Formats: sequence, C-alpha cells, structure tokens
Amino acid sequence: MTTSVSSKGQIVLPAEIRHQDGIEPGQQFEVERLSRGEYKLMRKVLPPNHGVVDWLLRCPEKGFFVPVESESTDTL
Repeated sequence: MTTSVSSKGQIVLPAEIRHQDGIEPGQQFEVERLSRGEYKLMRKVLPPNHGVVDWLLRCPEKGFFVPVESESTDTL
C-alpha cells in the first residue's frame, strides 16, 4: 500500500490498515526516525483507566460523589 504526504505534512493511513488494527480518530502515535528515509510508527498505548477521573468529574448530578472518611495507614 502507498500513501502520500499532504501539504500540511500529514500522512493518511490507508482505511484497510485502520480497520484491521482498530485505529480511530484522535489516537496518538510515536514516530521514530531510524535512518534517512526509514521511520517507525507505533501506536501509543494508554493505561486501561485513562480518562476515568475526567469521566467521573463530568457527572451531571452535583453532590453525587462525596469524600469517604478513611483512617490513616500509619498504624498498619
């Protein structure tokens, strides 16, 4: 498969590859230059719970989440 660089410097991954690997808009990649004309493209893997805190903070009902009383772990 071939692709080209746009006037904005963007490279489009062919649809077949995106579909096979489950690549969706917004996913990030690392690009490493191996040598002149040779590059390595790797999808950045986010931790499984990435974005959970932001998701929870968007709860529409105010006061839904309340702090939990906890004891110090110093005595353990």
